[in-house]
Amino acid sequence: MEALAQRLVPDEMWAATRPLLPALPLRPQGGGRAAADARRVMVAVVYVVTSGCAWQQLPSSFGVSVPTAHRWFTRWSGANLWRNLSEATSHAPALAAWTRTIHECAARRVYR
Repeated sequence: MEALAQRLVPDEMWAATRPLLPALPLRPQGGGRAAADARRVMVAVVYVVTSGCAWQQLPSSFGVSVPTAHRWFTRWSGANLWRNLSEATSHAPALAAWTRTIHECAARRVYR
């Protein structure tokens, strides 16, 4: 699983992604569970959007629940993460091609 995670979200891509992530929303009732690991969620979301599988088919081996992955995808899409990430990685040709693909796949998911 670690090798797949590295292919889907390489370290260089994650370094470009982290500053672009929107802040987690505050819970008005306070407390609750700790937020999921953002990189694990990113790997799961990238897998779903680039593979074309349904959200319900997200393998449990990613360690992220379907509702969590979808909720974070929606939040990130609303914050234009995919476009911003594509622009932020445009200096590195191989990475730019991958993030552009992710952006295009994510855009098709958002506008269905």
